[in-house]
Amino acid sequence: MDTVAVTGGNGELGSALLSALRERGYRTVNLSRGKPDDGIADRYLRTDLLDPGEVYGSLARADPDAVAHFGTIPRPDRTPGHVTFRSNAQTPYHVLEAAEALDVETVVLASSLSAMGGGFEDEVGVRYLPVDEDHPLTPSNPYGLGKQVAEVVADGFGRRERAPTTIASLRFPLVTTDEHLRTVFAEADRTPEAVRDAGFFEKARKTLFAYLHRGDAVALTIRALEADFAGHEVFFGAASDTTVDAPSSELVDHYDAELRNSFEGYESLIDGGKAESMLDWSPEQSWREL
Repeated sequence: MDTVAVTGGNGELGSALLSALRERGYRTVNLSRGKPDDGIADRYLRTDLLDPGEVYGSLARADPDAVAHFGTIPRPDRTPGHVTFRSNAQTPYHVLEAAEALDVETVVLASSLSAMGGGFEDEVGVRYLPVDEDHPLTPSNPYGLGKQVAEVVADGFGRRERAPTTIASLRFPLVTTDEHLRTVFAEADRTPEAVRDAGFFEKARKTLFAYLHRGDAVALTIRALEADFAGHEVFFGAASDTTVDAPSSELVDHYDAELRNSFEGYESLIDGGKAESMLDWSPEQSWREL
């Protein structure tokens, strides 16, 4: 792999990925709709990802070996529902279709915990803990539905003969920075009582008390770009601990769920074993160590 195209490279996660890829010696191309990226990538191609012709044209000019598709609307509360859904469901199809036509070997898609039904629902449906990639998907909001559809689309392309050999969907929870981990978590009172008083506990519960440092998210993406499995696979990426200063054995009591493992410390309620076994990736950063 020599050249990697990143859609949405102007965003926080996309720009961090571009920087990390360049540091590893890859030639990078940023496909974004906004203004040029001020040299983050080796090349910038202004691209409307909702236009299949522009996606094909930009990827043809970029001539990448792999594509990381991060150019979607990041949350559901800033745009109308149909706009959010179209971004999350339609643009992955355009990217995969163009990649298939241009013989791109690898595509990585930014999915979300919301594909499972977490985050922006009135209630998160948890059947068992820790959650893994086989857990049923029950989203109902436009953002989560779009992410679920994108994974179904990726499944379909994974069955095609001429499609990219390797397709990965990465389910990210809340992605944080060093400053966010320090100010919001490490330097704050993160006991359940304090989090509840601040009005954050229910939101944290709906996201399975999960988070991931941006550097770990970038590292997971690069491992997926460099992977060589065949077909489409989904991977959860989450920090190894939770966002609350309470034993995980207490947090699981807030769900009506079957316990498949015992919890003895502050372990994440998301099982990261698949990413560890298939991509040799595990998270390195925790707010508890700051």
